[in-house]
Amino acid sequence: NKDKSVLPPEDYQVLCKIETVGLCFSDLKLLKQFTGHARKSEITSGIGEDVLKEVSSYVPCETPAVPGHEAVVRVVQVGEKVKDVKAGERFLVQTDYRWLPTANSNAAFGYNFEGGLQQYVLMDERVITAPDGQSMLIPASDKLSASAIALVEPWACVEDAYVVKERTMIKENGQMLVVADEEFDVGNFKAFIGRFGSPAEIILVSSQGTSVGLDIPTKKVDDINSLAEAGFDDVIYFGSNPETAETLFSKVAVKGLFNIVLCGGKFGREVSTQVGRVHYGGIRIIGTTSNDPSEAMECIPQSGEIRKGDKIDVIGAGGPMGVMHVVRNICQGVEDVTVYAGDLDDERRAVLGAIVKPLAEKNKAGFVTYNPTKDKLDTEMDYVAVMAPVPKLVANAVKGAAKGGIINIFAGIPAAVTGDIDLDCYIEKQLYFIGTSGSTLDDMKTVLEKVESGRLDTNISVAAVCGLESAIEGIRAVENHSIAGKIMVYPDYENLPLTTLDKMQDFDAEVAGKLNNGMWNKKAEDALLDSCKKKG
Repeated sequence: NKDKSVLPPEDYQVLCKIETVGLCFSDLKLLKQFTGHARKSEITSGIGEDVLKEVSSYVPCETPAVPGHEAVVRVVQVGEKVKDVKAGERFLVQTDYRWLPTANSNAAFGYNFEGGLQQYVLMDERVITAPDGQSMLIPASDKLSASAIALVEPWACVEDAYVVKERTMIKENGQMLVVADEEFDVGNFKAFIGRFGSPAEIILVSSQGTSVGLDIPTKKVDDINSLAEAGFDDVIYFGSNPETAETLFSKVAVKGLFNIVLCGGKFGREVSTQVGRVHYGGIRIIGTTSNDPSEAMECIPQSGEIRKGDKIDVIGAGGPMGVMHVVRNICQGVEDVTVYAGDLDDERRAVLGAIVKPLAEKNKAGFVTYNPTKDKLDTEMDYVAVMAPVPKLVANAVKGAAKGGIINIFAGIPAAVTGDIDLDCYIEKQLYFIGTSGSTLDDMKTVLEKVESGRLDTNISVAAVCGLESAIEGIRAVENHSIAGKIMVYPDYENLPLTTLDKMQDFDAEVAGKLNNGMWNKKAEDALLDSCKKKG
């Protein structure tokens, strides 16, 4: 869009030039879902509407958006009231504005705020500064390639998926819903509350008395359907009626916990489960075959981290994010792990193998690649990371998981999408769905420090480069899985076609000569940008 104006910054605003931006499958999800995307909706709190009206780059709901969230920027100009940013400084953009909630997620750069798939972007210091005063612009060294810095963002999302801390207690001062289709043991329930904390209020749907025998305000309700949607931090269901369970999913609040207490019963069929909200809404599902909800709570892991001796299945391992999961877990330093890397594409598996086999040998970790349509794995998996937003893959992971397994729904299944899950199997095996969206500032800083110290080379993910004009072709390549790795867009390089690194020799021999065993690096990037200036 050559007609889009570059607006000068107003008082609190920062005008930045985009050095590079990585293409992500999430860009495709925004394209497909648009107003249905959890991060495209309006901000519901955390900042005044008067401020948002002054921010031209705030583009919620049906307002046209600019995607692109894996970005490195150089500040060009700042408004008179900007305090912490100066012209000329270089930054990695932290995408996630977690203190600015939307209906089902949170605000983010590249979604309901304009992102990096443009030559210049305007940001507002009042938006990008967290309540604790931390800026979402992270200082970045000039010693690193722009690509290496930009790729910290997806690598940080991978990091967050494992280091996220899980809630292992009842939400303090939260809202609890208790639904009892079976008679539950009041003594067990008292002990449960005593061990895991008290809510502010309990809403009870039960044929039993109006009291649960506790000194907690309790209100009895007859009809589940009369209850608020996403209104309860803790939902406890005593029973095994699949229709009731399906109804209760919608009552679980963002970051809520759904505890299913089967009381010796079984659902007897697959249950329509809100798997999309595990990723975007942060809901968690636990359960027990007994009548004691404490047993389900005891199975919650402290975090999403892999564990000693884990057999780890990465589904979709040959894609850009899958490679990161495989490399991260191989190099994490956890003893006796084996990573099973599954992908349908032989070429992608070959590229993955070339990257990972030396790392596996160095870190004394097991590494096996497989084609899920041809190769049958003869072992149950302790940890499954799902890279494709397909509910059926999550359902299959439940069937193939070992007792106590963690299933990481990393791919962002849309929040409104459900999947038919064998919850009897899930509960009997004491499995745990985990899912995160985006990353925290600390995740970004942790990964950036690894890159700056030389302990991690994020450029191993780069498979192709292009200019802004070819970004649409790049997004289609992401959609079609036709390029085995990340595509980096350099907005300044006009008319740079989508070029895979293995074809770079045909496009620019000088840039190709700077590749390190075919891999992208700062020297190659510098040569590319020098070529851009010469042609400019």
